[in-house]
Amino acid sequence: MKLYYGPGACSFVPHVGLEAIRAATGEAFEAQAVKLHKGEQHSAEYLALNPLGLVPLLVVDGKPLTQIVAICDYLDRRCPQAGLLPADTWQRAQAMSTFAWMNNTVHPTFTHIFRSGKFADGEAAQAEIKRTAQGAFRDQLERIQSMAEKAAPFLLGDTLSFLDAYALVFLRWGGLAGIDPASLPAYQAYVGRLAAVAPVAAAMAREGIHLDTYRKQ
Repeated sequence: MKLYYGPGACSFVPHVGLEAIRAATGEAFEAQAVKLHKGEQHSAEYLALNPLGLVPLLVVDGKPLTQIVAICDYLDRRCPQAGLLPADTWQRAQAMSTFAWMNNTVHPTFTHIFRSGKFADGEAAQAEIKRTAQGAFRDQLERIQSMAEKAAPFLLGDTLSFLDAYALVFLRWGGLAGIDPASLPAYQAYVGRLAAVAPVAAAMAREGIHLDTYRKQ
C-alpha cells in the first residue's frame, strides 16, 4: 500500500491508521508527501492517479482509491485487528456517523475559512463567509470537546480510531483559524495525550507537524 498525503492535511487520518496497522500486524506501507502549497496535487503525474487533485490517495496493488472515508473503511476491513473502527455492527454505525459528520460538516466549514474565495467574489462577501464559518467551526470544536471529555482514553473507548486522528487535525486547524486551543482545555489535553501515542507520533514526525499552530489574530 502507498499513501499520498499532504503534511497537516486530512490525509493525516489514514496516515495514522496505516501506522496503527503496522504496529498491530507488521504490514509495511509507503508514504509520499504531496506538497499542496507547491501545487504538486495538480501535476500530470498525480492527476493520472487522482483526477480530483486531492489528498489522501491510497494505491493498493497499483489501483487508486480516493476519499478519506472510503480509504479508512477499506483499511479497517483489510486489517480489522488494528481496531480502528468497532467490530460490533451498531457501534461501527455510530462511529461512522460521527466520522461522516467530521468529514462532511466540520471539514467543509474549515474550507470556508481558508478558501473563502472559492465560495464568493469580492472581499466583503469573502470576509463575511470567513466570519460566519469561524463561528460555526468554533461550535463544532466545542462539540468535539464534549466528546473528548468522555474519552476513555480515546473517543471510542480503549482503542485508537480514525476519529481520534481527525479530532487532532481539527484542533490544529482551529489554531490556524485563530481559535486558541487553551480555550478548549479538555480538547487540548486529550489531543496532547493523543500526540504521545506511538502511531500518532510516528505520523506527526513523518509529516513534520506539531500541535502549536495558534497565532493570535
